[in-house]
Amino acid sequence: MPSNRSLLRTATAVTTGVVLAGALTACGSGTSADSSTEDKVVTVYSADGLKSDKGDGWYDKVFADFTRKTGIEVKYVEGGSGEMVQRAVREKTNTQADVLITLPPFIQQADGKGLLQTYKPKGSEQVNGADKAADGTWTSVVNNYFGFIYNKKELTEAPKTWEELLDPKYKGKLQYSTPGVAGDGTAVLIKSMHDFGGREPAMEYLKKLQSNNVGPSSSTSKLAPKTDKGELLVANGDVQMNFAQSKSMPNIGIWFPAKEGGKPTTFALPYAAGLVAKAPHTENGKKLLDHMLGEEAQKLVSGVGGGFPARTDVKPTDANAVELTKLLTGVEVFEPDWADIDTNLTAHVDAWKSATGS
Repeated sequence: MPSNRSLLRTATAVTTGVVLAGALTACGSGTSADSSTEDKVVTVYSADGLKSDKGDGWYDKVFADFTRKTGIEVKYVEGGSGEMVQRAVREKTNTQADVLITLPPFIQQADGKGLLQTYKPKGSEQVNGADKAADGTWTSVVNNYFGFIYNKKELTEAPKTWEELLDPKYKGKLQYSTPGVAGDGTAVLIKSMHDFGGREPAMEYLKKLQSNNVGPSSSTSKLAPKTDKGELLVANGDVQMNFAQSKSMPNIGIWFPAKEGGKPTTFALPYAAGLVAKAPHTENGKKLLDHMLGEEAQKLVSGVGGGFPARTDVKPTDANAVELTKLLTGVEVFEPDWADIDTNLTAHVDAWKSATGS
């Protein structure tokens, strides 16, 4: 969630999988001679969920295609959305990343901190206005929705409401990733505030839920294997990541909580990409963004990545696309006020810490 989400991983060359010790320092020398041999690289900082440990994720396919076509190697660093932004902030005087990809509201946070420069990738005119910055500092590359998962083997059916999760049977069997650190964890706050009608009632609920909660987790993606094995019965996640994981974790089911008496809800939680200000390889970053929003890459989003294309003119009909559409049937999709959430994020997270004792 959009991961948004996992602990920082070692930078790797996606095309080879070889650990690149010190690679980021080398590519962050401050030079911008993209045409030289030693600069045929582009460094991506991203929330997790689109790259597979098995090498068959959307990033794996799209980055490999990009390298084959351009000769530019993709160096990849993965972490929680908030962590990626914090790292980029620390590196502002010696920029390492060329492209930053996070979940909302962290892409807005990155923009507000001056981490992004204006660039409208080819194809971005086909992205809905709500899924990109008006000034061109970021645009969604993969659309996605927030959700929860449950263990289909241990539970005969998915829970239906938030209130059901207060049942003692979930004690020590429920976990959600940390708000303010993980994008999907922050999404728990956003959805609960929407469903319960404000911050105060949402915090009252999350305070009660804490008695069943295993505890903080900086990684959302790591909750899925625990749920698949039955160590957890319920966890948070997002549709794209969990749908992709379910192919190798058959006990995972996706669901959307409702407030008692209400409808199940969700909201869009896209992977949003921006070109980093003062990037060491700006031109290579532009080329990669163009590639990710190209029709060929967008057509792979559902079939390979288990997500939804960011471009409205790309309408896949593969089996995954059909199944994903069915998942959202009957689910009310609301649109968060991202500007307000960005402004008040610290206050929301502080309220959560106070309520849960985290």
